[in-house]
Amino acid sequence: AALTVRFLTRRFIGEYGDMEFIYSHNLTVDGREILFHIWDVPSSQEQAEEGSSEEKRIQWADCFVLVYSICDRASFNILPLKIQFIKAAKEGQSQEKVPIVIVGNKRDLHHQRVVSSEEGRLLALSLDCGFYEVSAAE
Repeated sequence: AALTVRFLTRRFIGEYGDMEFIYSHNLTVDGREILFHIWDVPSSQEQAEEGSSEEKRIQWADCFVLVYSICDRASFNILPLKIQFIKAAKEGQSQEKVPIVIVGNKRDLHHQRVVSSEEGRLLALSLDCGFYEVSAAE
């Protein structure tokens, strides 16, 4: 949620509850007006729900940004299963590759890092995803 709000408002807010939100945002990209709809779902909520709710979100979306904390190994370890689930649901219907980006957040907390940048890059490479490391706070 912090990363989504930072993208939308350019402000950092550090505390969020485990709530699901859908945001809409206009942005000009290469001279074209693009309307984004962002369905922000906390990982704890996804894990508690049935597969059908997650499947509905996957069918709704055109691309995916999966965010983990570089300070939380569990948030990183769940990514391969989530990506396989997304690809099976989306690419099973068509031959088009689904755009997925893996984002390691909290780069500013390097002293608490438990997932290396190299691990993130290797995971993204092995799963044919994009990769970035960022700090919502900075």
